[in-house]
Amino acid sequence: MGNYEAVFRSSVTDREGFWLRAAQALDWHSAPSVALDDENPPFYRWFPDGELNVAYNALDRHVDAGHGDRAALIYDSPVTGTKRSYSYAQLRDEVALFAGVLRGVGVSRGDRVVIYMPMVPEAVVAMLACARLGAVHSVVFGGFAAKELAARIDDAEPAAIVSASCGIEGSRVIEYKPLLDRAIELASYSPGARVILQRPQAGAVMGSGDVDWAEAMKSAIPADPVPVKSTDPLYVLYTSGTTGKPKGVVRDCGGYATALTWSMPNVYDIRPGQTIFTASDVGWVVGHSYIVYGPLLAGATTVLYEGKPVGTPDAGQFWRVISEYGVRTMFTAPTALRVLRKEDPNGAFAQQFDLSELKYLFLAGERLDPGTFGWASDLLGIPVIDHWWQTETGWPIVANPAGIELLEIKPGSPTRPLPGWDVQVLGTDSVPVAAGEDGAIVMKLPMPPGALPTLWKDDDRFVRSYLSAFDGYYLTGDGGRIDSDGYVFVMGRTDDIINVAGHRLSTGAMEEAVSSHPDVAECAVIGTADAVKGQVPRGFVVLKAGVDTSADNYEDQLRTELVEMVRDQVGPVASLRQVTVVPALPKTRSGKILRKTMRGIADGIDDHVPSTIDDPSVLDALRTVLSKAP
Repeated sequence: MGNYEAVFRSSVTDREGFWLRAAQALDWHSAPSVALDDENPPFYRWFPDGELNVAYNALDRHVDAGHGDRAALIYDSPVTGTKRSYSYAQLRDEVALFAGVLRGVGVSRGDRVVIYMPMVPEAVVAMLACARLGAVHSVVFGGFAAKELAARIDDAEPAAIVSASCGIEGSRVIEYKPLLDRAIELASYSPGARVILQRPQAGAVMGSGDVDWAEAMKSAIPADPVPVKSTDPLYVLYTSGTTGKPKGVVRDCGGYATALTWSMPNVYDIRPGQTIFTASDVGWVVGHSYIVYGPLLAGATTVLYEGKPVGTPDAGQFWRVISEYGVRTMFTAPTALRVLRKEDPNGAFAQQFDLSELKYLFLAGERLDPGTFGWASDLLGIPVIDHWWQTETGWPIVANPAGIELLEIKPGSPTRPLPGWDVQVLGTDSVPVAAGEDGAIVMKLPMPPGALPTLWKDDDRFVRSYLSAFDGYYLTGDGGRIDSDGYVFVMGRTDDIINVAGHRLSTGAMEEAVSSHPDVAECAVIGTADAVKGQVPRGFVVLKAGVDTSADNYEDQLRTELVEMVRDQVGPVASLRQVTVVPALPKTRSGKILRKTMRGIADGIDDHVPSTIDDPSVLDALRTVLSKAP
């Protein structure tokens, strides 16, 4: 433990020295002598003269140091009833062998490989095998629609694709191979070999150009790590673009590895041999950073979980995993907690397990509302830490640095900026606003190691999307404020600010009020078009399990109470009048509520279903509700 102020000040006053010291935690083929190349702003590059191999740092160096028997990866799959553990030596050997498979089908340094996999150990093996060869992986969430997969194939132009016969979503088996075959038909670019992992739940029909994973592994020759430049890309991860064309976020090797290695002990308080359970997916940035690379770079044990918070089979699975594997730090999305709270509001499942090893619960991906924060804090009796970051940043921007100094927790705030991040709030005139005032949250350039250096094959779009709104700053797209203590409050996307009769109001503030009602498990407030006021807010709420709704006027009474709560906490100008109880809110597979899509449906602009949606039937139910609205 140390002192946050001193560490942060060091990152500001001696940026070069701070990050060069952090880089020493890695094994470099050629150690960097310079931290930052700032000769060509805004295209900054970290450790420009360094060379390393990220997979070697994640696996081999721990084995070489005598820790080969330490658990590296624990696979827990309640949807298949499967559990498996890999030591560092075992995982290194699997990765080296599969790197040999990829090399055998023509993959070499700099080539791209699309990985379209479920949450199985082989997905992690494929990612690390690419890194071992110096190839660039691009993971696409398993089960993505063929059209979306085709768009990513065309953009990445992969030398090979790694996939599986199927994935499992709750109780549904999703066959991947037909989706992959259709994507290849739709794509303009013709990829090389397809390596297919056959799963017993649904076998894939193999065709010309398809390679069976298990068969290929039998004859493969292990591949050695290939040193690459620090500035070479490690992976490309696609996010949805406003134009419909996905944006390929580029992640470099040296800067990313340095940032993650620094973050594991300092942010998450995870050291070698300790266990972290990140309940996400390798298709998302959280999975890249804190299921795969971060824990393994730190020499820790990471849990790979194939299942849902509830329904596979019950709301006790997260707690079981924590108890069974002695998890020290857990990381999940607030929406997962809200689902658990809805299904098990009294926390009965958690009380069935020994959670004494759990020291921290970290949350990110959606704003953590105070109600959910309070529920989790009371249930677990440990620090519940909201933190904020993005696909583009690669690791947390604002967090409570548990491994340095646990700062005061202010519900509604992810705490203070981490070292390297110069977070500011600007007004429309590009001038910083006063403490406590709302504005656009930005980061002053250059951003620290780990943040995206550009977009794949599109420097112009990188500048246009992120750097053009405020000269010298990265635009996060989020709005909020910084209080007089330096605490950052992220109130939501800037397009979630609504204009009611000339008053700019945050839907996040209204959601905070609505979610504090004891019957509400989760909620969304959107702005809908209004001929008189321009926009008016409309609320949608999901109730907790067990709430008594038998009274004839229950929904009317609930609506009255929620309207009054918003009036008291936000003000009468908020003008919330319509609140509807719904069985579920439409979300992405990473847990983000699709507010923009909801707003479009409410305003009669029913765009196509986003490729990232978890359950399209929820949108259908919402359309029905809105069609009956007055």
